[in-house]
Amino acid sequence: MPEISVILPAYNVADYLPRALDSLLGQTFRDFEALVVDDGSADRTGEICDEYARRDPRVQAIHQKNAGAPAARNAAIQISRGKYLYFMDGDDWAEPDMLEKMYALATKTGAQLVVTGFYIDTYYTGEKFWRQTQACPAAFYATAQEFRQASVPIFDKNLLYVPWNKLFDGQRVREGGFRFRNTKMDDFPFVLDYIRDVETVAVSGEAFYHFTRARAESETARYFPGLFEKREEEHAWMLDLFRHWGMENQPQAVEFLARRYVERIFGVVENFTCRACPLSTREKRRRIGEILRCPNLEWGLKYMRPGSLVMRLMLIPLKMRSAGLTYALGKCMSFVKKNAMLLFARLKADR
Repeated sequence: MPEISVILPAYNVADYLPRALDSLLGQTFRDFEALVVDDGSADRTGEICDEYARRDPRVQAIHQKNAGAPAARNAAIQISRGKYLYFMDGDDWAEPDMLEKMYALATKTGAQLVVTGFYIDTYYTGEKFWRQTQACPAAFYATAQEFRQASVPIFDKNLLYVPWNKLFDGQRVREGGFRFRNTKMDDFPFVLDYIRDVETVAVSGEAFYHFTRARAESETARYFPGLFEKREEEHAWMLDLFRHWGMENQPQAVEFLARRYVERIFGVVENFTCRACPLSTREKRRRIGEILRCPNLEWGLKYMRPGSLVMRLMLIPLKMRSAGLTYALGKCMSFVKKNAMLLFARLKADR
């Protein structure tokens, strides 16, 4: 029985998968199984999975017809044997002591969840990249209430949205029926479901995982029809979580939820103004005008507290409810994102 089951869904990531698997097999912690799920890839991803499975007995290559990352992760959960579960993406990589440090923290504290920092590596010219570190001070929360009261700063550092900076209690996942939902951005609701009633949480102040922004076809570079509706759904999930925690009226939580919502509206606007969006200019402005009249946006603008001058300036078109100015702002964001990725990443980090 391995101590950790590493679950890695892979779809058309042949150019990146070897680096991910090399960083995994190079871990100083050795007692793990790696369940690598080829989700019906059209490139060499499946062959690479088989290659690494032949090379190292800890790697198990699983092949399925294309069904999406949620189905791939859930299939691996079903056959996982580890005391702990760790989820990794095929186009990222990890520092060699990641599993060792996470495992040591989990066994020392008995935590149902270990949360660590991570790096965002934004490639902007060839092999040049800018690295942003997301981390919180080390802490241990021995009760659900302690964790909930401390959760806002951890959320604010983006540490509670994704699975790849966490070690999960495998028995709790399997027996509790926690699974990835069949939806876009499926990892977010999985984590929310898991932390909803989690009792003990250990936070490491160190960062280990490298989230890579580089792929032209990655989720940060495409047009998403229905992104606004997805953000509305996510906001409802967050509100439901904080209501469940009895924190929906706590000032710090309200400000955080409002700011989080408004910040994501900027992403929705930019989604409409990016070059990949097929809508006409008239239709884009009409859709933006509808968003500006959304009650959630009015609530968000009322309670959020912008943290920078850039954010205060960006809020002006929204507060004016001007579809034209907001559209122009979106065009500016799209231009900077396409032509000055380093600047875009820095402004996003400093917002």
